[in-house]
Amino acid sequence: MQFSVKVSNYQKNTMLNICDVELLGKQISQDELNMKISESYYGEKLVDTEEAKSLLKNSSIINMVGKKVISLSIELGIGSENGIKTISDVPFLIVFKI
Repeated sequence: MQFSVKVSNYQKNTMLNICDVELLGKQISQDELNMKISESYYGEKLVDTEEAKSLLKNSSIINMVGKKVISLSIELGIGSENGIKTISDVPFLIVFKI
């Protein structure tokens, strides 16, 4: 499996934006909600599952979009199924580790 990621620093925290690779560049909408899964936000590089796991474990702020990456994060104990929101059958989850 591959994921598209962008890693940056935000107020001394590591911020990870990660999505299922097939969602990169897509626009999703539902009712008044619109979300563009842009290359500028999620598309710095492609990583495999092992690197994605490492990034998920070592990041403080995580923005994730897609069934595969969210399943992987839940499997690792990062985030909660209760926090998952969905737009047009595409799940997204934001996690802040304290």
